[in-house]
Amino acid sequence: MAYCGMQFRACDCNWEFPRPTVVMGVVNVTPDSFSDGGKFASADRAVEHALRLAAEGADILDIGGESSRPGAESVDESVELGRVIPVIKELAGQTKIPLSIDTQKPVVAQAAVEAGATIINDIAANREDEAMWELVAKTGVGYVAMHMLGTPQTMQKAPRYCNVVNDVEAFFCCRMERWTDWGMTLEQVMLDPGIGFGKTLAHNLELLANLERFTKLGRPLLLGASRKSFLGALSKAAVEDRLPGSIACACHAVAAGVHIIRAHDVRETVQAIKTTEAIITSS
Repeated sequence: MAYCGMQFRACDCNWEFPRPTVVMGVVNVTPDSFSDGGKFASADRAVEHALRLAAEGADILDIGGESSRPGAESVDESVELGRVIPVIKELAGQTKIPLSIDTQKPVVAQAAVEAGATIINDIAANREDEAMWELVAKTGVGYVAMHMLGTPQTMQKAPRYCNVVNDVEAFFCCRMERWTDWGMTLEQVMLDPGIGFGKTLAHNLELLANLERFTKLGRPLLLGASRKSFLGALSKAAVEDRLPGSIACACHAVAAGVHIIRAHDVRETVQAIKTTEAIITSS
């Protein structure tokens, strides 16, 4: 189960683990997301959707303005800013739930923090440039560090590892040393093994089977498997029909000690997690 006495800090928000599993609701303000196809691409619809996720039990709202699906092209900073900043400003005035900005661009992250975001969800924690980490250190926001092999444009072109579990674990250990060198505290950091980001079906399954390894690194572990393509590869289900597989991954992750579940279907995920936690605590 969860690592004892561990804290996560994001500005004024402070969570101590173990605690009930945190659910991060996904708000894609994009016309080309793999999961919802631009249903919430306008600011008004994105805000409405986010508030619905909050009412369904989301503990964090994760707002993104750039698709990171395999092969997706990067968008200009100005475009991404135009998508996410109005949504974050509006939500910051309507809810006390922590807001996360899902971006790999430091300029977008800074503007989002100024607009009210308190967590940066960074798929590009494999970068060498330190600008994002300096921003995290300066502002005191929380930081989700995800493992990715390459970039969204290259990550699914025959990804290879010596041992995917060992390699992802080594990446996290190396990065944690570098982050503290740049002034971040580890209490600001969550770790995400990056299911689907530079991994084959076999790699994803191996990571899921060994989640307990990552829970022992002393930082909260986030899992984002919701609606991802490997679930379709296993079941032949279309994106809109992958809720059962997504729930299976979430429940397995909670049993393995994962602390945060990133989900599109918040109501169903919260119910499944609460049931899983009740079973675990009564054993």
